[in-house]
Amino acid sequence: IAGLNYPVVVAAIFVSGIGGTFQYGFCISFIKELVNQTCLHRYGVSLEHWQVSLIWSFTLSVFCMGGLVGSLVAGHLLSTLGRSKCLLLNNFAALFGSALMLFSQTAMSFEMIMVGRFLYGLNAGVGLSAHSMYLIECAPKRLRGMAGVTIATFVSLGKFCGQLLGISELLGTEDSWPWLLGFNGFTALLQLSTLPFLPESPNFLLLERGDEQACDDALKKLWGNKNYSNEIEEMLKEKAAQQDVGSFSVMEIIKNQTVRWQLLTIVVTFVTLQLCGINAVYFYSFDVFRAAGIQEHQLRYSALGTGLCEFFTSLACFLIVESTGKKVLMYRGYMGMSATLVLLIITLYLQTYVSWIPYCSMIFIFMFIFFFSSGPAGVTAALPGELFTQSFKAAGFTISCSLNWLGLFLLGMLFPIMVENLDYFCFLIFLFFCTVCGLFVRFNVPETKNRTALEIATEFQKIHCKSQTKDLAANELKEIKTCETKF
Repeated sequence: IAGLNYPVVVAAIFVSGIGGTFQYGFCISFIKELVNQTCLHRYGVSLEHWQVSLIWSFTLSVFCMGGLVGSLVAGHLLSTLGRSKCLLLNNFAALFGSALMLFSQTAMSFEMIMVGRFLYGLNAGVGLSAHSMYLIECAPKRLRGMAGVTIATFVSLGKFCGQLLGISELLGTEDSWPWLLGFNGFTALLQLSTLPFLPESPNFLLLERGDEQACDDALKKLWGNKNYSNEIEEMLKEKAAQQDVGSFSVMEIIKNQTVRWQLLTIVVTFVTLQLCGINAVYFYSFDVFRAAGIQEHQLRYSALGTGLCEFFTSLACFLIVESTGKKVLMYRGYMGMSATLVLLIITLYLQTYVSWIPYCSMIFIFMFIFFFSSGPAGVTAALPGELFTQSFKAAGFTISCSLNWLGLFLLGMLFPIMVENLDYFCFLIFLFFCTVCGLFVRFNVPETKNRTALEIATEFQKIHCKSQTKDLAANELKEIKTCETKF
């Protein structure tokens, strides 16, 4: 409801999201038959099943490679071009990739799908960082948590749209699948036509460009006639703390001791985001439901249900994040996921002994998705923009998104091997990561709700320097500023 008082910010959420993390979520599998048809048409050779599967697996994995490259260059692009312009130019990668996808069947070339998939990954890698930074910096402090949750909401919306359009009743047919693969181009065109009407990030204009007038104009356009003097004052304090330091590189942020706990928090949460088991459920949802005992003709609708569950739960998280707090949501989410995984393992073990147990397994899968999207998914994506001051943000997003893509790639490559050797006991690995991350957040991370990056830095110092009292909080803040300036 509070967001209705900021209609331009709401518009920024939708415009940046449809060309941002929506593209990341719209991650779909491909039709293997084109690979074999291409080799028959070109060389007169029919490939073996394992050869087709190998090429198909590489086609899927190349998306992660593009995402990793996009994440590595995103920090530099965001610091030089700005958040809005970076998002705008990023759409051309999706458009070129979409064109290759659309004409791949006509050209009888699965190589075009590989290149297009790489461009999609490049677009998603840059978009994940740019979308997150742009939203966090455009939203007022009281709405920053809600805006951060929408990053994950558009990921889940992209997943669901990919699943929905991929069914045989819509675009998942032999004649229509190129349009399914090229759908990202349409969302890129939508953002290209609407994003120029929105202003640049106020934080970028003031803290990196030093243009106070442009920052003031951007805030007026975004927030209307609201009183934003406190936000301006906080940005000026942050600018004074930077003392023209500029943006830190990845190596500099790793070596900097003043943000070591912020960096460790990013590493733990983003590694766990991929290794908690959620992507295994989505990449291999048919196999998971088949192992849970769901009938073959019900599999595609069960997969649709997982996407719908995540999307609606993410919307619910949007409504409660400001009242509940981000730390609580993340801690409860991971603990709930841990408990659900224990129950899932037990039911998978018992499914051959009791006829109705497979349906319990299905329920626990939906519960797992519920706990994931009600906390970790909605909170984690925006963390680098909240924990780091302006000079560290670009490098923080580069590290977090690179970890995200590396985890996604490794999981896609290793999960089939894990299932083959461990069967359902592979969930014990995910259980370990969920439990460790939940406990880490509980005891080592402060609440970030309605706090600036400098205030959060002080809270980290209070948690990890027990010998210092609350009366020294002001001195701690000065020390952090001095360390950043000297570095």
